Amino acid sequence: MNIDLTIKTGRNINRKHRIKSTIVGWSFVILATIMICVFYFYPMVQALILSLQSGSGANLTFVGLKNYARLFNDPTFLTTVKNTVIYLIIQVPIMIIVALFLAVLLNNPKLKLRGLFRTAIFLPCVTSLVAYSVIFKYLFSEDGLINVMLTKFSLISEPINWLGDPFWAKVTIIIALTWRWAGYNMIFYLSALQNIDQSIYEAAKIDGASPVQQFFKITIPLLKPVILFTSITSTIGTLQLFDEVVNITQGGPGNATMTISQYIYNLSFKYTPDFGYAATVSYAIVIMIVFFSIIQFKVAGDKNE
Repeated sequence: MNIDLTIKTGRNINRKHRIKSTIVGWSFVILATIMICVFYFYPMVQALILSLQSGSGANLTFVGLKNYARLFNDPTFLTTVKNTVIYLIIQVPIMIIVALFLAVLLNNPKLKLRGLFRTAIFLPCVTSLVAYSVIFKYLFSEDGLINVMLTKFSLISEPINWLGDPFWAKVTIIIALTWRWAGYNMIFYLSALQNIDQSIYEAAKIDGASPVQQFFKITIPLLKPVILFTSITSTIGTLQLFDEVVNITQGGPGNATMTISQYIYNLSFKYTPDFGYAATVSYAIVIMIVFFSIIQFKVAGDKNE
């Protein structure tokens, strides 16, 4: 009897302890959970419902999937998708490669003033999106500093219409994005490089591996998870690109640089307000993010997962 009583008492104590631990745990996360539901999931559901409606302003009627069918016949939307995908497939790889190169370079213990260089390269990330976009707009104007310097060094015979030509306008956006975000991704790579055991490189040197072989056979494989992470976050950011395009080219010339996010803004606030169709275009971005993320996981993810 005493043994049974002791066992029951122990079980009751353990149960009370688990209940108390659960209550304490939820007390820490309940506020955050409520905030996420109210400000994240609820707006997502409302946007999904809104995407099934159409009309001007607040005069909305239920139209089902007609807004989604409209996407495939909307030339402006298709143009913005093409522009955004161009930024994605060109700018993101360039930025990742530049960030990786800078990280490897600044991880060299023999390099002097490494801290200064790291800070200088990372500083663009803390600048205002609008401020740096406006600066780039003036730098790449026809009489801007870029054309002046290129002309001075006899690299061009006449000023390039950076913002007025569809091709060069895209190039300007890509340069601006790379300048601002390469340092941001560099920090991730630099942090990962500093966690790699140097004995691995020393063993590779003893085996006769060149620096190039060490980079491709050791550095890249060990940085694979970080590269995947930065690729996905960069993809998400590029698909949501807005500030640079609006402030540098205003989506022009024509719609040559307009992105999906700018089109959503125009549908909501610049054109006759069509919030239902704007929500539909927003969910097109969600679908694209999921699509490209799956591709990146399949290509660069762990084969064993």
